Amino acid sequence: MSDPDVVVVGGGHNGLVAAAYLARAGLSVRVLERKGEVGGAAVSYRAFPGVDVRLSRYSYLVSLLPQRIVDDLGLWLSLRARRFGWYTPVRRDDGTSTGLLVDNADPARTKASFTAVTGSDADFTAWQEFSSRLERLAKRVFPTLTTPLPSRDELRMLVDDRTWREVFTEPLGHALESAFADDAVRGTLLTDGLIGTFAAADDPSLRQNRCFLYHVIGNGTGEWRVPVGGMGAVTAALRDAAERAGVEVVTSADVTGIDPDGEVRYVHDDVERTVRAGHVLANVAPSRLAALLGESHEEPEPEGAQLKVNMALRRLPRLADPDVTAEAAFSGTLHVNEGYRQLATAYAEASAGRIPSLPPCEVYCHSLTDPSILGPAERAAGVHTLTLFGLHMPARLFRSDNGIGGNDAARDAALAATLTSLNHVLDEPIEDCLLTDADGKPCLEAKTPVDLERELGLPGGHIFHGDLAWPYADDPADPWGVATRHPRILRCGAGAMRGGGVSGIGGHNAAMAVLTSRDAS
Repeated sequence: MSDPDVVVVGGGHNGLVAAAYLARAGLSVRVLERKGEVGGAAVSYRAFPGVDVRLSRYSYLVSLLPQRIVDDLGLWLSLRARRFGWYTPVRRDDGTSTGLLVDNADPARTKASFTAVTGSDADFTAWQEFSSRLERLAKRVFPTLTTPLPSRDELRMLVDDRTWREVFTEPLGHALESAFADDAVRGTLLTDGLIGTFAAADDPSLRQNRCFLYHVIGNGTGEWRVPVGGMGAVTAALRDAAERAGVEVVTSADVTGIDPDGEVRYVHDDVERTVRAGHVLANVAPSRLAALLGESHEEPEPEGAQLKVNMALRRLPRLADPDVTAEAAFSGTLHVNEGYRQLATAYAEASAGRIPSLPPCEVYCHSLTDPSILGPAERAAGVHTLTLFGLHMPARLFRSDNGIGGNDAARDAALAATLTSLNHVLDEPIEDCLLTDADGKPCLEAKTPVDLERELGLPGGHIFHGDLAWPYADDPADPWGVATRHPRILRCGAGAMRGGGVSGIGGHNAAMAVLTSRDAS
């Protein structure tokens, strides 16, 4: 077997994107994937015995994958819009329930829900203005993610003064507190800055702002769409594109070492093997790449901060709010106990080493938008899926020495508290709606940051491999944001600048760096 031009270490979606681009440009490419299947976090899985439901087990929605990549690679992929943007239940002082409902097809209904919750039109008008400015931001900044890195000044020229200040220079909480009076409105908007990111609204590091930026600019609109067939369909489309271009994909290939000269050592079929390439693209976490190179990793260990819960239901639960159907609430993003003050309380509790007493979380139902993930019998029976993403659940709460009794006990405690939180906005316990599997067990699984660290190699369980970076730099030696100290070794995953999320951007930019260097030579 001859050596390829490029070896890609890690067959996650970014690695497949990079491989497909390079092979289409005429290079020979070999992808080495440690697990028995490619895809990394972008996979579907039948999690419950005897239940034909293909859950998007880890990542589950798509926004940042550029249409440019879809078109360039000829991906056979369908991403479906959701009619409802989000619903945030709110408990009135008299104990009754209402909520903020964003109906993308009915602006009047959206306005009415804001007025019912906030008591005036002011926050609705402010939200429209805020959203319009974010749309302009998205249209101008998102296209730069697949070009050589702009400088800070170049990016600054694309953004109006107010939006630049609110997103790029001041803690996000300042903008939200200045523009909005209602606690539920503030909290719901803040959550885009807290997905997988452990921070307070006023964190001076602005890590929450960076997370917010990437969550509101996807494809120039900020819209989050449902992959038809589940996240596994995204990976299947990418693998197909790579193999059609001539990429050699090797699974169950455990890479054990990388040399700066382009030599990669790995074990496959219980045989130690070596391959040498002109470039090695590392679709692994930066700390893992350092270990493979035999180097120390100088950056602080990142810390993920989420609890992921997958469920299969016999039916959708009834909501406490009688004016909103379960179909409307769950097909968009249902924000549970994510008021501004509730988020601050949960952050303080988690910072003190305690599972939040009322964990904030958000939930959505894939099968309402895309029932293709259900088997025929499950679809006929009215089965649905729920995906829950819990905020402010840092990895420190789930380490064996955290004082709660170990990872399993901590996971169980966090799950119980989170289900209790969800039940606060329902008219019946979610437990009563769970489907049971072939063994008679509830169709329910939970993944902590420690689980993601073990299963996917995410350091600290951080879904972005670390806090996201601003999409600008002033380093002419690294125009694509993928370089390492070794010219032959490039980052091509979430650890690249502008990486993170199911975007393919890290893979695209690593491929462009390789092709640009070959053209220059």
